[in-house]
Amino acid sequence: MSIKQLGFIGLGLIGGSIVKTTKRIHPDIKMIALSGHESTVKQAYDQGLIENDTNACIEDFADCDYIFLCTPVQQNLEYIEKLKGVMKDSCILTDVGSVKGDIHQAIRNMGLESHFIGGHPMTGSEKTGLSNATAYLLENAYYIITPTTQTDPAVVSEFNEFIGSLGAIPLVLDYDSHDAATAAISHLPHVIAAALVNFVKDSDDPDETMKTIAAGGFKDITRIASSSPVMWEEICMTNKEKILQMLDVYEKQLSDIRSKITDADASGIRNFFQSAKDYRDSLAVAPKGPIKTVFELYCDLIDEAGGIATIATILASNNLSIKNIGIIHNREFEDGVLKIEMYDQPSYERTIVLLRKYHYTVYER
Repeated sequence: MSIKQLGFIGLGLIGGSIVKTTKRIHPDIKMIALSGHESTVKQAYDQGLIENDTNACIEDFADCDYIFLCTPVQQNLEYIEKLKGVMKDSCILTDVGSVKGDIHQAIRNMGLESHFIGGHPMTGSEKTGLSNATAYLLENAYYIITPTTQTDPAVVSEFNEFIGSLGAIPLVLDYDSHDAATAAISHLPHVIAAALVNFVKDSDDPDETMKTIAAGGFKDITRIASSSPVMWEEICMTNKEKILQMLDVYEKQLSDIRSKITDADASGIRNFFQSAKDYRDSLAVAPKGPIKTVFELYCDLIDEAGGIATIATILASNNLSIKNIGIIHNREFEDGVLKIEMYDQPSYERTIVLLRKYHYTVYER
């Protein structure tokens, strides 16, 4: 790769994580940054992440190969206007927002389509800021890339290569398909989670019985309701049309199951839950389309010191690399306390055989 310098407008959770990941993997790439809080820039400088110890000026971005726009959408648009007359001809602007339509439209209006590749790392946390950013947040996360019709394919390929080098999985989509997909799988669930939390809050008794006994499924499905209200205000405003379309379809689903419950339609109720279970279970088994198959298994693990290390040693000594491993903290709906993800089918199958050989109880997915 020919990348020598990156610029960052914003150093929050995502921008900060890209900076930290780049520093870990490509220590020779220089990075500069501008933030709404100059103390954040100083913090990044003190950690050896960026070149500047005070906020960079717009003119300082003139030598950047890529400029990552990591502020809210409206602020990004203001910075694009400022950068337009500063960045060099070969520079590529990119963003990390979860809505792509508005920024693509703005880029088109400004005549910068050949300089833009939209981006959306499908990762994050309810926590925010540089202090919560990590050098591994992008690891094995899908990173949606939305080039314009005028972006040079060779430039898109190099950008894909860079994103892949950070440990993420680049996936190219057109921006309208991206906004429809994220409205369904990300934006609508956040609206639903917040609505459910507000419903329980408003329905609880003075002793807060619901809040006291809330656990398991309720906490799992509503965890994302702790995300930034400011961010979700903006997302609902910028992806309004797609979110409303998905809400209409979802409301019909609720109406349908309400009717089945009202009519005591046992078969219809069972089919409703069976269909959801079958599709949900398929997410970890064999997804279709451009996303590759996930090779996950679950196994029981006694809560004792060195338990995970023992399994990792067994697999490593047999030349098996683990892609992801983690404890299932809520086992209400999952078999096995330990989730292990392998890179391919042969590794997945060998892992099952090996663990069973050592008398572990393994659940295949």
